[in-house]
Amino acid sequence: MTNKLDFIQEELDTLKAEKRYINIRTMESPADGWMVVDGKRVLNFCTNNYLGLANHPVLKEAAKKAIDKWGVGPAAVRTIAGTQALHLELERRIAAFKGVEAAMFVQSGFCANQAAIPALVGQEDCIFSDRLNHASIIDGCRLSRAKILVYEHCDPADAERVIKENIGHYRRGLLVTDGVFSMDGDIAPLDKLYEVAEKYGVLTMVDDAHGEGVLGGGRGIVHHFGLQGRFDVEMGTLSKAFGVVGGSLAGKQIIIDYLRQKARPFLFSSAVTPADTAACLAAVDLLEKSTELVDKLWANAEYFKRGMKELGFDTGHTETPIVPVMLGEVGLAKEFSARLFDEGVFAMALGFPTVPRGQARIRVMNTAAHSKEDLDRGLEAFEKVGKALGVI
Repeated sequence: MTNKLDFIQEELDTLKAEKRYINIRTMESPADGWMVVDGKRVLNFCTNNYLGLANHPVLKEAAKKAIDKWGVGPAAVRTIAGTQALHLELERRIAAFKGVEAAMFVQSGFCANQAAIPALVGQEDCIFSDRLNHASIIDGCRLSRAKILVYEHCDPADAERVIKENIGHYRRGLLVTDGVFSMDGDIAPLDKLYEVAEKYGVLTMVDDAHGEGVLGGGRGIVHHFGLQGRFDVEMGTLSKAFGVVGGSLAGKQIIIDYLRQKARPFLFSSAVTPADTAACLAAVDLLEKSTELVDKLWANAEYFKRGMKELGFDTGHTETPIVPVMLGEVGLAKEFSARLFDEGVFAMALGFPTVPRGQARIRVMNTAAHSKEDLDRGLEAFEKVGKALGVI
């Protein structure tokens, strides 16, 4: 008789043999330009801390004051006893920041996609989804039980073809796309996708997790394309450029009112803590007052990308501070990452299933927390390892 857990061991052995087993490193200091990782001080190119807010003194002070006033947690879901005045204030501020009628605050960006998509469409409906959409979008689509129809990556013409061929067979449709694609750093042609969706009466939703705090002066991809108030739903996260945790859904008042009644993560999971909520409010304050950090982020990104191209690295089609260093095979990417760490640079390898097979890479996340000297240090390490491994 076989052990009922044998299949798990077999799968783990397969992951290790294919060099896809994830070895999780331990952070021993706050997220910042430099961090202590597994006991070693290294230059951090891994976190999504785009604006350097995760360890910002203003956000930390706001969180401390909130704990003194509100305690450490609401101890309830939002619809019973968990909605605090802080949550409502943040929702008002997010809506104003995004230029929309209303917003709601949930536990994470992942939860936001699981909250919105299954509430908006069901098994009588269809979803038009970009081929490279994030896992949280894919899971939200699956939970909805709607028919998932995939269009080619960032291709409005193919999106229109798929919509035109299918929309008449379903009760309603939803077009959903990432705004910035986190593995490649490219930007969805949101203006053209919006035109297509409106032409056929399809609901529109964009996941702006990697666009908020980055594009549109920090207000995100919808602002970048001048579409504020026109997209039906904007999903955002407070855990990347904002440096804290939480997710948001912003858009028309009627949609947000509906989601408050139907979104299961909002209805059945405890509210975000006061400390986190207050820190998010402080982040919005900083972004409303100045684009200084956004400007520095972009200056750093352009400097680093230019340096990598001059060294001869393939950085794909990035249009944002996300820089994929394309290496191909996952074994090479993991070896490259390990040697970078030896050189004092923390940049993780990404392989299948996070990215397609044969497209393994090192993903560099530029931030406003880096100085020009930091970037030069990183470029030197990439040059040394790239030459040692025959990549450049």
